[in-house]
Amino acid sequence: MAQVMLDIGGRPHAVACRDGEESRVRLLGAMLAERWPTADRAAGGLSAERAMLFVALMLADDLDEAAHRPPEGSAVSEIALTRIADRLEGLAEALELSPPSA
Repeated sequence: MAQVMLDIGGRPHAVACRDGEESRVRLLGAMLAERWPTADRAAGGLSAERAMLFVALMLADDLDEAAHRPPEGSAVSEIALTRIADRLEGLAEALELSPPSA
């Protein structure tokens, strides 16, 4: 089991991880550290625990936004894609129900 030291908000945190996962844990720690100053200001200096809650909320917001926006480079919105899919299903159903032409 490997161990990585993360510096978040000027405090060291030892984190255990699988061997070979160290660079991934460091990357994730950097994401936390990047958001720390904003979270610390939002917490009003009350506690590190509260600031970490704000970091978690910022990351959750980013995750939610990524899950609900169309992929980059997509020229068609998700709503438009749903409408197109519904229309195609309707056309397929109409073709299945129409009598074969002779």
